[in-house]
Amino acid sequence: MKTEIIQKYDKGVPRYTSYPTAHLFKPDFEASTYVDWLQAIPKEMPLSLYSHIPYCDSLCWFCGCHTKITQKYKPIQEYMGSLHKEILMTADAMGRGRPVNHMHFGGGSPTILEPEDVKKLFQTFNEAFTFTDDAEIAVEIDPRDISQEAIRAWAQGGVNRASLGVQDIQDKVQRAINRIQPIEQTAKVAKWLHEEGVHGINMDLMYGLPYQTVDSVLETIRQVMTMAPERIALFGYAHIPSLKPHQRLIPEEVLPDFNERFEQQEAAAELLQSYGFVRIGLDHFAKPDDPMAVAFKNGTLRRNFQGYTTDKADAMIGFGASSIGALPNGFVQNIVAIRNYRAAIDSGTFAVAKSIPFQGKDKLRAAIIEQLMCYHEVDLNNICEKFQSSIDEFDYEISALRSFTDDNIVRYQDGVISVQHDARALVRSVCALFDEYHGSREMTYSQAV
Repeated sequence: MKTEIIQKYDKGVPRYTSYPTAHLFKPDFEASTYVDWLQAIPKEMPLSLYSHIPYCDSLCWFCGCHTKITQKYKPIQEYMGSLHKEILMTADAMGRGRPVNHMHFGGGSPTILEPEDVKKLFQTFNEAFTFTDDAEIAVEIDPRDISQEAIRAWAQGGVNRASLGVQDIQDKVQRAINRIQPIEQTAKVAKWLHEEGVHGINMDLMYGLPYQTVDSVLETIRQVMTMAPERIALFGYAHIPSLKPHQRLIPEEVLPDFNERFEQQEAAAELLQSYGFVRIGLDHFAKPDDPMAVAFKNGTLRRNFQGYTTDKADAMIGFGASSIGALPNGFVQNIVAIRNYRAAIDSGTFAVAKSIPFQGKDKLRAAIIEQLMCYHEVDLNNICEKFQSSIDEFDYEISALRSFTDDNIVRYQDGVISVQHDARALVRSVCALFDEYHGSREMTYSQAV
């Protein structure tokens, strides 16, 4: 596809890890309402859990996460005390022993925890919930500062999938983003994971970083392939210094331009597929026998705040400062500021800060957007039938597709929208047509490509 066509539609749009999206969450959510939402979850419904560990010992300048830099361990220990309380408070509100089939530890850097604190964290979770035999338990790893002893603690707790942050292996790029990480260190951590029985290994890479070129991105992939990962996440760097002021430390003049970003993305995707990876959604790649590739093939792939996932749960509970939960009644987010989060929890009150209840056709539109994000295709007739609605409700959106069909970005026939293979980078722009809230408020988003 011609780059001028892609540029025409390369507008700032949400990443659609949820619908409605997080910027629409409203403040002043009562803790008592959150308890009602928790108790409304059917007892037999398997849960997904997310725990946020919002600490790192250094700041990566590309970072867009909620994190706090510390060189001292005491604040982390104090935070963990509050996190333990929140886990047990939540379980008590719902009834302990609820089934869990998916858990994810994110940050920040969860692996900043000392092994003993990792063990205590799993003890608390096992006291509060019951994990199914096939539960996937995943952790994000910063390979720069983890020991084999720490990996052993995570593995003994039940971790069976790990995501290693790599981004890029070139020294010039690493210095420009303040993340010095020799490839040998990453390889050593991957080896330790296998030795401790964790064989589900993901590698997180990025394109669009300062000083990156097509050749450097491809060389990073070749080096990463020597570690035999099962999955690759290939994210485009989102440069939004208005939201993340520390990104101003990255000189804009050394960032790849639109054409370079697009070439990096497509060249990387082509190389990964030549290694036998299945291209999944916007930015994921998996070996054909990996559970994500199987879910993609079977039509059960999902998308949530962690991105593409095999997580089948219809209720995700968030723990920790800034964490987001997705419940049958709506989305809820905890207080972002660590001090205020701890003050609420330590006083015996849930630290909820924002929420948005589902209303109107939110769940219908969410299903359409999720299907497009996962498969780049959606049958409006099937989804409308599932939600007891009519495709006629989307006359406006279907009419708005005309520009996309004229530019050969999508095909539309008999209620089926298909994003053309060479235009998949623009799927978020297609999703925005079905976003009833998009454009209603001034927001800064990352570009579609």
